[in-house]
Amino acid sequence: MTQKLKITLKKSTIGSQKAQIATVKGLGLKKINSSVIRETTSETLGMIKKVKHLVVTEDN
Repeated sequence: MTQKLKITLKKSTIGSQKAQIATVKGLGLKKINSSVIRETTSETLGMIKKVKHLVVTEDN
């Protein structure tokens, strides 16, 4: 079974770089406190690393 992460947007993307805003949208996050569950892949981990100051992750 694959590992899964719960990703929650905790800070606004206002004032962030365009690439970071696109990364947050690519993860499927729209509003503050919205959450998504994603499989732990190298692509997902790279996206989380890029916006780690905006999101909080939990094991699921």
